[in-house]
Amino acid sequence: MNGGTAGARGSWSRRRFVAVLGGAAVAPAVAGCGGNDGDGDGSTGAAQEAAQDAASTPQPSSSASAAPEPAPSPSGPRPLYLGTYTSAEGGGKGIGVASYDPASGRITGQGTITGVPDPSYLAIHPDGGTLYAVNERAQGTVTAVRLSDRKVLGSRATGGAHPCQLSVHPGGRWLLSADYGSGSVAVHPIEASGALGERTDRVVHTRPAPGPGRQGPHAHQFLTAPDGGHVLAVDLGTDTVYSYRLDEKKGTLTEVAQAHTRPGAGPRHLTFHPGGRHAYLANEVDDTVAVCAYDAGSGRLTIGAPRSTGAKADPNYPAQFAVTPDGAYAYLANRGDNTIARYAVEADGARLRLLGTVPVRGDFPRQIALSPDGGLLFAANQRSGTVSVFEVDGGSGELRLAGEPFASPVAVCALPL
Repeated sequence: MNGGTAGARGSWSRRRFVAVLGGAAVAPAVAGCGGNDGDGDGSTGAAQEAAQDAASTPQPSSSASAAPEPAPSPSGPRPLYLGTYTSAEGGGKGIGVASYDPASGRITGQGTITGVPDPSYLAIHPDGGTLYAVNERAQGTVTAVRLSDRKVLGSRATGGAHPCQLSVHPGGRWLLSADYGSGSVAVHPIEASGALGERTDRVVHTRPAPGPGRQGPHAHQFLTAPDGGHVLAVDLGTDTVYSYRLDEKKGTLTEVAQAHTRPGAGPRHLTFHPGGRHAYLANEVDDTVAVCAYDAGSGRLTIGAPRSTGAKADPNYPAQFAVTPDGAYAYLANRGDNTIARYAVEADGARLRLLGTVPVRGDFPRQIALSPDGGLLFAANQRSGTVSVFEVDGGSGELRLAGEPFASPVAVCALPL
């Protein structure tokens, strides 16, 4: 993803992003995070953005679900967990433990949960008692950690290679994980203790064929749709978002639909609007984003026309969206451009209007997350080894840097609770 032809970039190793950190020596890994074929254009005007969105995006009916009210502002320090690569030179020793002040955004380090190798992505159980991490290695595993005493509850094999993302089903009974290296997704049961049981299902994305320059399927995300009955897998290698029905008793998957981007887009990460009828897709390889319509009855996603990331740098690799709890604004992490793009969300979620970008004050923002109340935005900057925190203006959606970025080795995930 750092130069070369589009085809060459499509086969880059995920770890080669880390290896450019001052020549860091990293264990070899399979597959990459995609690249940029130069289609992204950060110069699109606001009027053109709105007109294109209106023409390409399905419009919601007057019965669209209302966005939920923002969570109340917490008082006192709140927990923050940080993911890293432990096998990278200069990387972390495990899951970073910190706290943040919800008023000022100031982060205070509080140690490390060791015994969790390469925890590059994190997720929390709905009851807040257990933390889950992928172990991004050739023999992929996922790990559970009890937070009350920071005890590692054990790991389970995903059956695939290099898991890069995971999520917990809202019912709290199933863990969903995506294996980038093998292009597969897996389901694990969650026991009453928070520990993981043996895998109940695994699906490899064998169709359609991988996109141009890809060596195979590359599952990058596995998440639950707002209806709760469908789970969606985003695959960068096949340019496809797969919809499955999850059997909540057996933990098995049945494919019900596929949604295809244009060839070579390289979809990476999907984020739903709180209204539940639309979602926003970051296309890593061609440096674009898309507004998607979602039908809860069928689980079918309809992907809209490619749109601008706001990036001026070339190459640029959009990572993921974050949407405010009230559904009014969306933010996009731009790696390469090293900015956060800000969008106004319009037409009940059916349209994004690019408002501009703000420097992230770090290098290669791999992941972003909003605090539960939406008052702060955290950006994990992989190459600079920092976490930037921004105050979010509730009225305008503007971002203001909250102090100096917090040092965290090879920061690839920040999870504020």
